[in-house]
Amino acid sequence: MPYLLNFAYLVFLMLVFPWLIYKTITTGKYRRGLWRKITGQALLRDGDEPCVWFHGVSVGEIHLLRQVVAVFQQKHPDWDYVISTTTDTGYAEACKRFPDLHVFYWPFDFSWAVHRAIQRVNPSLVVLAEGELWPNFLSAARQRGVPVAVINGRLSPRSFRRFKALHRLLRPILTSVDLFAVQTEEYADCFRRLGAPAERVFVTGSVKYDGVETDRANPRTQELARLFCLEHWFQPDRPKNTNLVWVAGSTQHPEELIVLDIYQKLRLDFPGLRLFLVPRQKERFNDVARLIDQSGLPYVRRTQLPPTLDSLLTTHHSPLTAHSSTDIVLMDTIGELGALWGLADVAFVGGSLDGKRGGQNMIEPAAYGAAVVFGPHVWNFRDTTGRLVAAGGAIQIRGASELEANVRRLLSHQEERQELGKNARNFVLSQQGATARTIQCLDGLIFQAQKKAA
Repeated sequence: MPYLLNFAYLVFLMLVFPWLIYKTITTGKYRRGLWRKITGQALLRDGDEPCVWFHGVSVGEIHLLRQVVAVFQQKHPDWDYVISTTTDTGYAEACKRFPDLHVFYWPFDFSWAVHRAIQRVNPSLVVLAEGELWPNFLSAARQRGVPVAVINGRLSPRSFRRFKALHRLLRPILTSVDLFAVQTEEYADCFRRLGAPAERVFVTGSVKYDGVETDRANPRTQELARLFCLEHWFQPDRPKNTNLVWVAGSTQHPEELIVLDIYQKLRLDFPGLRLFLVPRQKERFNDVARLIDQSGLPYVRRTQLPPTLDSLLTTHHSPLTAHSSTDIVLMDTIGELGALWGLADVAFVGGSLDGKRGGQNMIEPAAYGAAVVFGPHVWNFRDTTGRLVAAGGAIQIRGASELEANVRRLLSHQEERQELGKNARNFVLSQQGATARTIQCLDGLIFQAQKKAA
């Protein structure tokens, strides 16, 4: 079986190789860590201490691991901890979020690469955030007696339908996983129906509700407010429906074009309205900048400003002023959206209008009490969006015209905007506790493994 998979992977790589070369040349993607991924040259861990190997595919999964790793470290301070990721942005974010831990790239699923990686790391437990189930890796882990857990697990309806047709091939993979800690009972049922042993599937809730910032006056958000001359946001006597902020975050094509078109209309009625546009992928920053150029709207790129106000002393940057022509800020940086949501009066969560992505994380703006709006395509967060809307904490729209109408109404009616935000924040607070339940499941898995080894 491993040799058949190796052959299939090699054929696939040959087919996509021209595309990979093109993307590497034009965007720089896939270049970093390539040799280490192919060879499984993970870090070589010294010592005999027990070790947990946490894995998050990209930025979103790395974010949700922060809380889990922190709590696990408190309970098991004598263990080693390592973090792996797949993407370049995930690697940069992991290095930023876990500066005291070893960070490395997840190996490609060639049998030689996964065996070497597991041998070098020598983990006592592997924890996968949300998924990333690769058959050769799971087989190698089982051969070495290393238990594997999936936390914050989920399956989109599209993935379930696709996997259901392959359930006979998928069953051996799922039975190689020792624990599924999933977000909802619906996801748990999907995993069981695909072949995961029922006794290994537990509903813990979504870890993404835990550890999210709920205080708009947190240091990172306040720093951004000062940098963008938005200190008035925190003033209790701020004039009603003036100096408003619209954040459109995690956007995809063509959502930026839709948002810009709507903003051009809104600014006629709301002259003090500020728009923060945050594309999901860094490879699209320049494309979005060209879109804004074509619109003729005044804007500034985040990278044209200092990282912090303190850095003004050592750079030649000029800070924004209250009267400068910077009604739009293009956030062409990674990792600042979480704090930026704290400045939003109205928050549009992208990846929900294009019909391809299935939505992005709307929990962060909801936790701040922003008035949250998203489109119809949110299958990646179906449970969250359904319950958030039912709680009166968000508005789901069907298209661009409804986005314009709802954003306009929310900007015009402070009471409705604040009520929506209050309901959103209360909903997020009511859902917290998944991290503790997840750690309890992981402790149970560790106990079972130790008992079996004895």
